[in-house]
Amino acid sequence: MSAWVRATFVSVVIGAGLSAAGSAFALDPRSMQEKGSSPWDVFRFGFDAYRQGHKEEAVEAYRYAAENGQLGARWKLARMYAEGDGVQRNDYEAFKAFSLIVQQDVEPGSPEESYVSDALVALAGYVRTGIPGTPVQPNPAAAQDYYMRAAATYRNPTAQYEIGRMFLRGEGVKVSVKQAGRWFQLAAEKGHSGAQATLGDLLFQSGKVVRGLAMMTAALERASPSDRVWIRSLQEEAFSLAGESDRRTAIALAEDMLRSGAR
Repeated sequence: MSAWVRATFVSVVIGAGLSAAGSAFALDPRSMQEKGSSPWDVFRFGFDAYRQGHKEEAVEAYRYAAENGQLGARWKLARMYAEGDGVQRNDYEAFKAFSLIVQQDVEPGSPEESYVSDALVALAGYVRTGIPGTPVQPNPAAAQDYYMRAAATYRNPTAQYEIGRMFLRGEGVKVSVKQAGRWFQLAAEKGHSGAQATLGDLLFQSGKVVRGLAMMTAALERASPSDRVWIRSLQEEAFSLAGESDRRTAIALAEDMLRSGAR
């Protein structure tokens, strides 16, 4: 273990109020429990190491804390593998870590709810397309099950949005615009810009031109940079088909939505 690791861990523990001033813990996994450090202590150390750019030390700390039952550490480690953040990207390792997380009995409203909810969405994405070269094969039905658990149990807006897309496309389920709209509405109410834009497009296609245009316009303003390209394309196509009066009314309504925070 590096000298930086040992020195930084002292400051993290003190800063978190988890030890008395002047106390120190070695970050050797074989002796940590003997020194009195808990998995939570190590998780906090890993967080601080990560924040300061020492990702190798962070991975080591997260791995130890995860192996000793710290759910947040396991989630962070899974995310690092999924994104190639500080480690070589390995979707199968991420899949295995997320799988362990969702096996935990975490009640809705628990402080650890977000870890399970996010892990369910991640697993759904993996089984939806499969992971080449691994035992994880494409399984839309299993993906829907994961999404449904995240959407229904934990009210995860991303899961609700993805279920809507599956119903809209008939992906593993029978096509149902009505069911898709229901799930998009739930996600839109939680501020999911993709759901707001897609629901706006459905409204536009069904003849509710002004409302649909307004929702797409507001969604475009709220969207993350990664979503703006496809939302802008959707919105511009709809605007090109609408009359001038409807466009003006929709823009005014979108401005009202943005000011009021309405979905």
